[in-house]
Amino acid sequence: MGVFTYETEFTSVIPPPRLFKAFILDADNLIPKLAPQAVKGIEILEGDGGVGTIKKVTFGEGSQLGFVKHIIDGIDKDNFVYSYTLIEGDGLLSDKIEKVAYETKLVASSDGGSIVKSTSHYHAKDDVEIKEEQVKAGKEMASGLFKLVEGYLLANPDAYN
Repeated sequence: MGVFTYETEFTSVIPPPRLFKAFILDADNLIPKLAPQAVKGIEILEGDGGVGTIKKVTFGEGSQLGFVKHIIDGIDKDNFVYSYTLIEGDGLLSDKIEKVAYETKLVASSDGGSIVKSTSHYHAKDDVEIKEEQVKAGKEMASGLFKLVEGYLLANPDAYN
């Protein structure tokens, strides 16, 4: 089994505590409200929202995916780190990919905003090779959702303080 690692880094004008609250801790509520065409809903299947919780994300019409399930591996509210692993899903976890482990870390930038560091580990089945272009669509969707949350926070300066 091979592992393909994909790293991204981008910046935001929103400080880490506020961005973490909105984009990570309240994503289940906020993202379906901001982008119902992309994400129909996020529900907890098992657990209390902390480490070990299993969630199901149901995507909107026209998405390449219908749903994914993931398990929360870690939440560090003090250091703004969130990690989870995709464990099931149509169209993504297939005969080629066993699981995908993600970690997102928010770091304060010198201008008062955030540096968002994201690492994804795609665990391939057998000797399957995963190429960067195969994961770009998912990264573009995540980036689009992030920009929606950032726009919401800019338009609503009292939210998530």
